[in-house]
Amino acid sequence: MSTTQPIRDKEALNAFKNYYQTAQPNMRNYTIIIVGLNTALRINDILHLTYDMVYHNKKVRKYIVVKEQKTGKENRILLNDEVHITLSKYHRVLVHTEMYQNGNPYLFPSPRQKESPLSRFQAYRMICAAAEAVGITEHISCHSLRKTFGYRAWKQGKDPVVIMLIFNHSSFSVTKRYLCIEQDDKDAVFRDIKI
Repeated sequence: MSTTQPIRDKEALNAFKNYYQTAQPNMRNYTIIIVGLNTALRINDILHLTYDMVYHNKKVRKYIVVKEQKTGKENRILLNDEVHITLSKYHRVLVHTEMYQNGNPYLFPSPRQKESPLSRFQAYRMICAAAEAVGITEHISCHSLRKTFGYRAWKQGKDPVVIMLIFNHSSFSVTKRYLCIEQDDKDAVFRDIKI
């Protein structure tokens, strides 16, 4: 079984990000991808976000506070401009859905099960479909959103120790595996170093 990969190529990442906005418009799917790429949350934590965790008085909160299902640790996450804008647009769609109007509390409600979030399997299918449609050949899964966040943060020069704290990893060795540093990344350091 191959390891889940981040989306490394910037053009492929942009095509993937925008697939459900332009090629196959679906605001829910687009929002899941944007939230996943920008918050570093695991897919189960994303799917278990509730309306009240994200919105207050019909407006997007500045921060969300999530108790991670896997670790039990609390994580306070600033919602950046891209997430904020996307969640504002999504709100206008969400409040008109039958699930929301029937009292489903989840941000991404299941269309079939009352008071349940969208299933992890459905999220997986949606993410894989977008990746395949834009020609990404690496092994992509729901976890690719989280790994892409770490990889892009590292490539933009963010401190790996801070990335470790964001991921709530217990050791830096776990974070290093998440960053999926490849030979071409190492080659670039050797090529560009000025001593």
